[in-house]
Amino acid sequence: MPRKYIKKRLNSFGYALKGIGAAFWYEPNMKLHLVGAIEAIFLGWFFEIKNPEWCWIVLAIGLVWMAEIFNTSVEKLTDLVSPDYDELAGRVKDLAAGAVLMAALTSLVIGFLIFWPHVEALPGYEDTINKYLPFLNK
Repeated sequence: MPRKYIKKRLNSFGYALKGIGAAFWYEPNMKLHLVGAIEAIFLGWFFEIKNPEWCWIVLAIGLVWMAEIFNTSVEKLTDLVSPDYDELAGRVKDLAAGAVLMAALTSLVIGFLIFWPHVEALPGYEDTINKYLPFLNK
């Protein structure tokens, strides 16, 4: 392969990493998603989840991060082409934000399905529920 081809491919990775870095550096919501990812990774480590469960956790984290990066891209591009208020531009932004919300809710469900059985298996779980949430015993 020619050197020029390889150099172009390596430059592509550099641009992609630059974009990911910008998303985490400049976008406040990405920082929140990072905190959620760290929490999920910690819980996975704490509960010693199995490999298939790790696959779902990694997929959920990637899904949310990708959705947020796409949302940010759509918002920036919309601001560029429509600097003044425009109803259609607003709808486009709302749709992109809705995609992030759907990804986040999906990830939350995945996390709940994976971690809740581990939480229920913790020592003292039943006593704690009976003490603080007695209405759940009916």
